[in-house]
Amino acid sequence: MRQVDRAILLDKLLPVVRAAGDAVMAIYQEGGSQVVYKADASPVTEADLAAHRVLAAGLAPLLPDCPVVSEEDSASLAANAPSYRFWLVDPLDGTKEFIARNGEFTVNIALIEDARSVFGVVYAPAIDAMYWGGAGMGAFRCMGAQTVAIKVAAAEAGGACRVVASKSHLNEATRSLIDRLGDVSLVQAGSSLKFCRVAEGEADIYPRLAPTCEWNTAAAQAVLEGAGGVVVDPQGIPLLYGKPDVLNPSFIATRDTALIPA
Repeated sequence: MRQVDRAILLDKLLPVVRAAGDAVMAIYQEGGSQVVYKADASPVTEADLAAHRVLAAGLAPLLPDCPVVSEEDSASLAANAPSYRFWLVDPLDGTKEFIARNGEFTVNIALIEDARSVFGVVYAPAIDAMYWGGAGMGAFRCMGAQTVAIKVAAAEAGGACRVVASKSHLNEATRSLIDRLGDVSLVQAGSSLKFCRVAEGEADIYPRLAPTCEWNTAAAQAVLEGAGGVVVDPQGIPLLYGKPDVLNPSFIATRDTALIPA
């Protein structure tokens, strides 16, 4: 399979992602959206589906023979994941944040190759913040007209460890790990913005010892790895994609694995 020129791909991809964000915001700004619940009790709104339609149509022409696997397309999820390259999409990550109207929701697109997330885009349309990156290509943030390279924070002696904590998923296992980090300060963020806080140096570690799905993490993992960070399971193995089961293991996203308590 031919190699992908990511610089050329990025120029074509970002307008597609922004269009999906615009579709989300059109519904968000109306002040309401009908909510239904899937079999696993997770919510889905008109905005999830509107963003999915934009992404499915926009991504398909970008790479020939590269399937689009989306949370909101049960047919794509039911099919066996391709063995080499596919798009993995979460049209609206943070649906609960969307419903709560706190602005902390994102559109996530990842390119998966050989079970690894090699390139990802995370767009938070309510604050017009676009993040992208991948291992070996760096990571970037665009807000308004300003684009800057982002990197994880450098190690510092002393000081509290800045921990990104999920408002809705801070279970006992995660609390226990945070307790073992010692002196900490909590950084709140929703959806994939939790990874982005680590990628841009605003936090040090984001532990998630609770269930997630592959589409929840793939794009943001690529951004964090591009910024110099890592996303690993409790055994120190990077998350992989295209598994028969779309559930992720527990994971820790961090600027440095040395921060992970034994």
